[in-house]
Amino acid sequence: MSKVTFTDQDIKILQNNPHVQRVSQVAITYTDEFKQTFIEEYLAGKLPRQIFEEYGFDVHIIGMKRVEQSAYRWKKAYEKDGFNGLSDSRKNASGRPLKRELTQEEIIQRQEARIKLLEGQVELLKKLETTERRLFSRSEKLQTNQIFKLIQETIEENDFKNLTKYFCDLTGVSRSGYYSFLKASKHRLEKEVVDREAKATILKAFNRHGYKKGSRSIKMVLENEFGIVYSRKKIQRIMRKYQIVCPYRKSNPYKKIAKATKEHQVVPNQLNREFKQGIPGKVLLTDITYLPYGNKAVAYLSTIKDGSTNELLAYHISDRITLDIATKTIDKLMSNKKIELHKDAFIHSDQGCHYTSPTYQKLLNKYGLGQSMSRRGNCWDNAPQESFFGHLKDEVDYESCQSLEELKAKIKQYMIYYNYSRYQWNLKKMTPIQYRNHLLAA
Repeated sequence: MSKVTFTDQDIKILQNNPHVQRVSQVAITYTDEFKQTFIEEYLAGKLPRQIFEEYGFDVHIIGMKRVEQSAYRWKKAYEKDGFNGLSDSRKNASGRPLKRELTQEEIIQRQEARIKLLEGQVELLKKLETTERRLFSRSEKLQTNQIFKLIQETIEENDFKNLTKYFCDLTGVSRSGYYSFLKASKHRLEKEVVDREAKATILKAFNRHGYKKGSRSIKMVLENEFGIVYSRKKIQRIMRKYQIVCPYRKSNPYKKIAKATKEHQVVPNQLNREFKQGIPGKVLLTDITYLPYGNKAVAYLSTIKDGSTNELLAYHISDRITLDIATKTIDKLMSNKKIELHKDAFIHSDQGCHYTSPTYQKLLNKYGLGQSMSRRGNCWDNAPQESFFGHLKDEVDYESCQSLEELKAKIKQYMIYYNYSRYQWNLKKMTPIQYRNHLLAA
């Protein structure tokens, strides 16, 4: 029993409370209805002190210890006998403990009361767990004031007043900051009124003459046409707050291309113009050229040439200059079983977007091929390949072709001629195939 006694004035105040049955200087008896209501509110997640205060009790008069003792006593009685255990039995019983065995009906009633209490506690824990996940996930991307507002909404919606410290620790904000946020609610409302007035003024300038404007134009319109001076930072803040979006210029597609090519990887010049290394299948030169034909049609030719033997190892013709023209040439090279590449073989090219592409470079890594690139804007670093294209355009009448298939047939015929029948002075007067066999034999 609490040692706090009631004065005559306290007794008078307590007697006026409809939930008090009787009160003396040392004790207070509550109505059975209040006890039942207390248990129902307690199962819903409210604290004992909160329940007493909501039903008109002054905790400072009755004492917090007496509140806690009553809550503990009623909870135990409810777990044991259900709502029947909350009734005041002093009128009808001697106060002695019950010695007889309980009937089956009484046992069932007590068990049902205990189950109801446990179910209420489980529901409270589920509700708390859901609230924790929502708070933690949403607060990660919010500013501190927004987290304070989220905690306030959570506590008010779920009646979790006793969990303020826990929620502040969960979201990583200070409790003192949260209480300062609550105290400043009146100031925020006043500021909201001012911001809404500024929003209305800014919208007038924003839509002035039928054209939407940015913060600079809005500032100038307000000053010149309305005589209102707002700082540009204030205009930007109001526009962000109320999502007033001004039109913006579309990005230049050519700048996008330039930015995209920066993501491509340029590799060092591994060749350094050492084309004739006397090792077939090691130095592989590649490039792309265009071949106009027919009625303003254009085809593109991608080739791979052996730098040591001048042999054309693979080529691909397409009517589009996409990345496929370079990758398919590599695939044809690796699928040709007649070609035996050196273990240190590498592809040398210019710094075109096809060869700096991550997709192309991954393909080379897949086949175990190294890569080398000419210096930027230096055609002499890949001179033998450029020379081959010059000879091909001089010797093949590609412009007279009327279809892509006809052009492909002429190019195929020239490739066979070039490798097997076209003698070259710098290859000891041999054809590329003869010179390759000569190097292998040597």
